[in-house]
Amino acid sequence: MANAILTPTQVTREALRILHQKLRFVGSINRQYDDSFAQDGAKIGDSLKIRLPNEYTVRTGRQIQVQDTSEQSVTLQVATQKGVDMAFTSKDLTLDLDDFSKRILEPAMAVLAANIEADALSMYRDVANEVSDVGSGLTLLGVLNSARVLTESLAPMSDRCLLLNPTDNVSLVEAVSGLFNPQKEIGSQFREGMVANQFVGYQEVYETTLLPIHLTGTEAGPDTGANVGGAGQSGSTVTVNGTVTGSFRRGDIVCFEGCNAVHPETKADLGVLKQFTVTADVASGYASIPIAPAIVTAGARQNVAASPTDAGAVLKVESDRTTGIGNAADYAISMGYHRDAFAFATADLVMPKGVDFAAREVFDGISMRVVRQYDINNDNLPCRIDVLYGHKAVRPDLACRIGFN
Repeated sequence: MANAILTPTQVTREALRILHQKLRFVGSINRQYDDSFAQDGAKIGDSLKIRLPNEYTVRTGRQIQVQDTSEQSVTLQVATQKGVDMAFTSKDLTLDLDDFSKRILEPAMAVLAANIEADALSMYRDVANEVSDVGSGLTLLGVLNSARVLTESLAPMSDRCLLLNPTDNVSLVEAVSGLFNPQKEIGSQFREGMVANQFVGYQEVYETTLLPIHLTGTEAGPDTGANVGGAGQSGSTVTVNGTVTGSFRRGDIVCFEGCNAVHPETKADLGVLKQFTVTADVASGYASIPIAPAIVTAGARQNVAASPTDAGAVLKVESDRTTGIGNAADYAISMGYHRDAFAFATADLVMPKGVDFAAREVFDGISMRVVRQYDINNDNLPCRIDVLYGHKAVRPDLACRIGFN
C-alpha cells in the first residue's frame, strides 16, 4: 500500500502541538490571539492594547462625590520573530506522522520553544514583589510567603502557578518530603514538567531550567549610601543624593524609607516598605532611580501610604520581606504568579505566494507558519518555521519573585 504524503497543514498542526507542550511558562500565562491580524497577515511592529481594571475611591457620608472613570491600558508589542530553518524532502513527508514528529519536528520545536520561553521569562524583571533569603535553600515558608504576597495583591486563588528553578525544586522537595502526600497527587506529578498541583496556595507547580540568574548591580545594600533628594516625590523616578558609589541593574529591587505599601482597595497602610523594581540600568554616580510601579500617593490608584521621606535611606532589597532588608550577589530566580500577571500573544505572518507549500495554523492562541520552497540551484528543499509574538507584564503586582539560591 502506498504511503500517504503528509500535508502542509498536518505538519504545521503537529509542530504547534509539540511547541505548545514544551512552553511551560507561556502555557500558564494569559495568551491572547487577536484575529484582526488574520486579514492580510501581521507586520512587524503590530501591537495589542490590554485594558487594566478600573479603580475607584469610596466616599464617606451622604453627599455625592462623583469621580471620573479613568481607564488605563498597556500595550503588548507583537514584534519578535523567531523560527527554525531546516530541509526535509518529499521522502521525509512519506513517513507516518509519529515518526516524522520524533525525527524532524521535535528537535526543531524543542529549541524554538526554549528560546521563546527564555525570552518571555525575562519579564521577571518587571516584578517588584520579592520574597527571598539569598544563600539559603528554598523552604516551605518561603513558598507560603510568596503565596501570601499574591493574596495581599488580591490575586484570585485560582490559576496560580509556581515555577521553580531546579535547585529550588530540590530544596523544596527535601523540605516537604516528610509531609503527607496523597497517592492520587503523586501520580499527577508524572505529567511532563509538573511537580505538583494544589500546593500551598498554588494550583500548579512546574520545574524549568530556563529561569534566569538575576545579575545585580554593584550597590551592596541594604543601605546604598544614597538618600532621597526631596520631599513629596511621586511618579516613575526618584531623585536621590548622598554618597553614591555603586550601580543598579534593571530588575534590582529597591525600597525608600517612609514609603509603605497600602492595601489595594482600602488604602490602609500595611506597615511594610513598598518594593519597586528598577526599570533600567543605572550607572555609578546616579542622581535618580527609574522605578516601577510609579509612586501614587492619592486617589483610586494610590499604592503607597506616603512619598519617600526626604533624606530617607534608599534600600536595596535582597532578603525576605518579613525579616528586613539584606544583601547578596547574583542569585537564581523562581516565581509565583497568577496567569493574568503576564500576557503572551502571537500574530499571523503573511502567507507567501509561489512556494512549494505553505501553511499557517493557530493552536490555543499560538499562530505558526510553515513554508517550504524548492532551491533549483542546489536541488534542495529548505523549510522555515516562524512564530511572530510579543509578551508583556500586564499586572506584575499579581506575581512574586522568589530568590533563595
